[in-house]
Amino acid sequence: MYIKVEVIVPEDSVVGVVNALNETDILNQGNYDYVFQTSRVRGHFRPIEGANPTVGEIGVVSDVDEVKIEFRIRETDLERTDRLLRKIHPYEEPVINYIALMTKS
Repeated sequence: MYIKVEVIVPEDSVVGVVNALNETDILNQGNYDYVFQTSRVRGHFRPIEGANPTVGEIGVVSDVDEVKIEFRIRETDLERTDRLLRKIHPYEEPVINYIALMTKS
């Protein structure tokens, strides 16, 4: 089974995140590596008391340019992918989505 991964990162973090994923073979598909897609997105958030924001200020709504990185992994790579993303992601509370994909028999 495959899982689609979506992770939102600041624009200046895309290269570092993608390189780290590729160096651990997470972005490999058959005879290719660096297999991923990106989309520009606009993120909105307000850090509340107790947060340690990378971007923005406590109590102030922020909107920032971000990039959504999308790629596909095998279900067996889920835990290692999640550990790596949480280790390298610059945000205190990263947005990471894991979406189960249908398979065709």
